[in-house]
Amino acid sequence: SAASGAIIVATLAIASMSLNHIILPLHSPRRKDIDIYSWLLWTRKILIFATILLGYLLYILIPERHTLSALAVIAVAGCAQFLPGLLAVMYWPDANRKGFIGGLLAGFTLWVCGLLAPALGIETPAFILALPGVEGSQSERWLAISTLSLGANMLVLIVVSLLTETSKEERSTAEACALDDLNRPGRQALNLSSAREMRSRLAEILGRAAADKEFNRALTELQLDDDETRPYALRRIRDRIEVNLSALLGPSIARRVIDRSLPYAASLMGEGEDINYIEDRLEHYQTHLTGLAADLDGLRRYHRQTLENLPTGVCALASDREILLWNKSMTAITGIPGSAIIGSSTDGLPPMWRRLLDDFIRSEDEHWSKAGIELEAQHHWLNLHKTASQMPGRDELIIVVEDITETQLLEKELAHQERLASIGRLAAGVAHEIGNPVTGIASLAQNLRYETDDPFLLESAEQIVKQTQRITSIVQSLVNFAHSGREEPTRAKEAVCIKQCIDEAIALLQLDREADQVIFLNHSPAELFVAGDQQRLMQVFINLLTNARDASPPGASIRIEGAAIDEQRAHIRVIDQGSGIDQNLIEQIFEPFFTTKEPGKGTGLGLALVYRIIDDLGGDISVESPVDAGPHPGSCFHIHLPLACQIGTGQQH
Repeated sequence: SAASGAIIVATLAIASMSLNHIILPLHSPRRKDIDIYSWLLWTRKILIFATILLGYLLYILIPERHTLSALAVIAVAGCAQFLPGLLAVMYWPDANRKGFIGGLLAGFTLWVCGLLAPALGIETPAFILALPGVEGSQSERWLAISTLSLGANMLVLIVVSLLTETSKEERSTAEACALDDLNRPGRQALNLSSAREMRSRLAEILGRAAADKEFNRALTELQLDDDETRPYALRRIRDRIEVNLSALLGPSIARRVIDRSLPYAASLMGEGEDINYIEDRLEHYQTHLTGLAADLDGLRRYHRQTLENLPTGVCALASDREILLWNKSMTAITGIPGSAIIGSSTDGLPPMWRRLLDDFIRSEDEHWSKAGIELEAQHHWLNLHKTASQMPGRDELIIVVEDITETQLLEKELAHQERLASIGRLAAGVAHEIGNPVTGIASLAQNLRYETDDPFLLESAEQIVKQTQRITSIVQSLVNFAHSGREEPTRAKEAVCIKQCIDEAIALLQLDREADQVIFLNHSPAELFVAGDQQRLMQVFINLLTNARDASPPGASIRIEGAAIDEQRAHIRVIDQGSGIDQNLIEQIFEPFFTTKEPGKGTGLGLALVYRIIDDLGGDISVESPVDAGPHPGSCFHIHLPLACQIGTGQQH
């Protein structure tokens, strides 16, 4: 029973090792349409049969009949020659393959000459018998031979390893196998762009059926999708497929298959430590860490948590633009979660963020102040800073992003209030200086009405009085606006005829003979009355019509249309034939001091006053641009005002 069990276990192990390390390296299936799983199964069956047959042939070749225990001692002594190399791999990173092979040759030489050869009927060499401790019969000398062979094995391993150079690959493997240590996998760029491309390339080597099976198995184990394009995810899929194929084909053949079908890019721009993979492994390996490794992992977690919770956005980019770090503040600023973007390239970012980061990376400046970006239809301001990693062998760029939108808006509001205060001081002085001559003009006009009966002169005097009153009202309105930031909504509202108000505004504008002459078309109905103030609405329409005239070419038509849209509100439209308003500026035209006119031709206060007046009257104003297609698309200002119902006299309009 024991012998049968030993034969079964040894045969299965030898058959698998022979397949992985002898048969497949020498001869692997080449046809794409072959069923690789069936081929491997039958090859393993043949190897099992051949192993048992060779064992029986060896039994026949042995001239003497040895007991099972004697044969087991010889076999165990031979297998023990691998023990020094195994211990060196785990505890001595300086050991190399030359020392390992040299130690095996020395140990196996003593084993073959001292134990195996006598068992096969060959005379024991004289130098073996001359060794200390080798005395007595063959059954009595096995302990001495085993001890001497292991000693020689270890001595040669140490001496040769110290005298020869350990390669980079061997040192990396030693780190991977060292106790309480994790290897640091390289972050190399794959010569492909998607997981689907990886599947098709794998099918060229393994065949479609086997490639689909191994690829889907790797995706399931990693919980990834076949539409992955992130370099980090592609590397993980590649590694997982190689691990799975190693169990099937052996490590050497699996490495050869993967290197042929899924090679790394020739230019190793992304060569370096795969930080994300290391951190992922540390998270799963945490409970196995002890001593200094556990202390270092605790320190890593502390610094990582601090970096994640910083109120400033931080991201790290590799030289090939792969995103290695994306903290919580970056997620809050961009709206892009770190789990979705870490491990991908900057090409995976939304276009606005990709352009911003790419431009900043290419720039020679290390700092950008108040960089603008549109997020969710709102303008945001950012401060950006970048610095190269100072760690040896880490060609990475650290970018810090600070959202200063609230600070910028507060600064603009403070500057706006300061400008309004300056206007208030200026307007107070202007009101005082203008008030005296305007009062004199009004007095002369009133006297003129009592000194003549000429209808033309009487009409002119009446217009002079009305315009002086309007000047006084405008100056007072400017003073109120500057002092409080908005017009004082304390005036009593009255029923104002929109058509009449617009006609008066047009009549005043037509007095300016130096301005470009345009055609004003007032299509407002005479029965349309709104609740408001005559003088203030005059200011509104004069400003709007002046801007429309300045924006339109000579001879153009400017239409004013009005209508009641329901029982409570009126809708007035002012449509010009100008060049339209830039979409990037359309949200700023109602801000004080903002103007698109040439320097010296506009103060930027007209539309701001219009907006305040309409708002105080309980209405709203908006702009639409362009209105039409063609060389003169024009703009349309939409005004909504409350209708006048039973105001003052009780008359309903």
